[in-house]
Amino acid sequence: MAILVQHQYKIYLSTGDFLHSSTSDSIYATLIGTDGTSERLIKLPHLHSLQTGTYTVTTASTLGQLLLVKLEKQQYLFLPENKWFCSKVVVTTPEHDVIYFPCYKWVSRGEHLFWEYNTLWNEFAEGLPHINSAKELSALPAEVLFSFSKEVETIYIRESGMFELKLKGLADSTEQWEDLDKMKKVFWFRKTPISGKREDDFFGSQFLNGTNPNVIQRCTTLPPNFPVTDEMVQPFLEDGSSLATEMKKGNIFICDYKRLEGVPTRVVNGEPLPLTAALCLFYNNPEDNLIPIAIQVHTPAPMQNPIYLPSDSEHDWLLAKMFVRNADFIEHQNSYNLLGTHLLAEAFAMATLRSLPIMHPLHKLIPHFLSRKITKKRTFIQDTTLGLEGLKELLKRAHSEITYSSLCLPENIVARGLESIPNFYYREDSLKLWNIINSFVQGMVEHFYSSDSEVSRDSESFSSSTDVTFPGIPQRFDTVKEVIKFITMVIFTVSAQHSAVSMGQFDYCSWVPNSPIFLCKAPPTTKGCSSMSTIFETLPDVGSTVRGMVSTWMLSKKYSDFVSFDLNDLTLLDMGIFRVITVIESITERNSTFTPPYNYLNPAEMENSVSM
Repeated sequence: MAILVQHQYKIYLSTGDFLHSSTSDSIYATLIGTDGTSERLIKLPHLHSLQTGTYTVTTASTLGQLLLVKLEKQQYLFLPENKWFCSKVVVTTPEHDVIYFPCYKWVSRGEHLFWEYNTLWNEFAEGLPHINSAKELSALPAEVLFSFSKEVETIYIRESGMFELKLKGLADSTEQWEDLDKMKKVFWFRKTPISGKREDDFFGSQFLNGTNPNVIQRCTTLPPNFPVTDEMVQPFLEDGSSLATEMKKGNIFICDYKRLEGVPTRVVNGEPLPLTAALCLFYNNPEDNLIPIAIQVHTPAPMQNPIYLPSDSEHDWLLAKMFVRNADFIEHQNSYNLLGTHLLAEAFAMATLRSLPIMHPLHKLIPHFLSRKITKKRTFIQDTTLGLEGLKELLKRAHSEITYSSLCLPENIVARGLESIPNFYYREDSLKLWNIINSFVQGMVEHFYSSDSEVSRDSESFSSSTDVTFPGIPQRFDTVKEVIKFITMVIFTVSAQHSAVSMGQFDYCSWVPNSPIFLCKAPPTTKGCSSMSTIFETLPDVGSTVRGMVSTWMLSKKYSDFVSFDLNDLTLLDMGIFRVITVIESITERNSTFTPPYNYLNPAEMENSVSM
């Protein structure tokens, strides 16, 4: 005779400890796991203040990994409804795992689903921030999902763009480009202000004010694998000057993409796509234009790495700049956009939801991060130079180099030696916003914590030790100052920083020669062999190019349910709204004489969270 094995789950329901938090209604509970759902069998008795009720659910088979608890509240007899404040639900599984469901919500009659934050937490790749592991969007709480209007608009933008490209016979074309000017006419109405720009001063300016102002830094010593000599670059420096002199003056800057060395790439037609650890040296000339003066498209064999100069042939120099921009595109999309805002935002959001009840004051300072939709962004990135393995490897390398200091903008600017470089609008605008956010957060935090001892005594105080770990980040917070700095960093990262690296993607990345999504041919090992045909053979095919353009358009688009940067909240403290208006006015005035305009940190245009 078969023995029927039963599995027992114990449920502990806790009611809030303040006035009118109890209820006379009946409460029903259902457990939902990866392998099944319990029956709706338990009719829980009345719940009173300060009470923790203990109940047992028996199932014929295990439910697998527990995902959700569904609570339902129904009328008892003919009594009128009184709401119930559920502080938490704790479930002990047959395997003796104790799973905590933070709630801290008022529950009314009707169905409510409470997301289990502890189990919806998975590893995307070793050495990276954890991501939520929900397989379906329905497993996520509504507050972190895209709105219906944004879903519809996203589909419309993608389909309308692809329809136009298919109508023109471009979307599925595997042919190579034969004319750069034809790239300007891919779309009828969507245009980028930088189409066709090849000037060196424009090339340099975008490393300060384009989509990726994160790599460039002051150069005081050349890397040993970048043997640039005075003889090479003196023609491009001020008369009578030298490389060493200009370094001492602080006029030499560098972008070093050494992190890309050896990262595996996608295999196309039996060959891996090229990806180079490029090096680019810049000179801030007497006219305050940042111009490239030397490029090395680095490959593992040192003898095959010529240093390209502005005096080289037009096609050699253009090709060298294309490889630098390809390296920058890969770093931008993966290390600074995907990891530096999206994945970090998801980690911050998950840590907040796992650590703090909704009633906690710090919970209210952190916006809801719509980070689950990064799945689409991952797909787009994997259609570029990197495959999934390359993506994971680069993210792992980039993550290992993130420090708390690097996420704090004022410290980051100083560490890279960029305090005084002129025409650095990203620095000017972002420092203003950092200070405004810091002032706002300080007012809010000091309102709730009047002293350091109150922070230390807060048993629910946010601790990043399990979810967000970088060198220098506090494992717990013991002072008001620490809390202010951390919350400032989080809000800046998910609002201003995301805007800076995301809003301009169509502007700078849709003109493919300027930001190639991938390149087809390895860089030449000798100078003087390139022609316009070499350029076209190296660029992506027509179909890949235009599909990438549609993706950058989608990622840059502002949607109808756009929520601007918390202007209303700033009216509450420190006259913040007037400071924001001043920033908006100064940006507008500057942009009237600056082409292309730098508007990516304009608070009026900036969303308050990672939403795409």
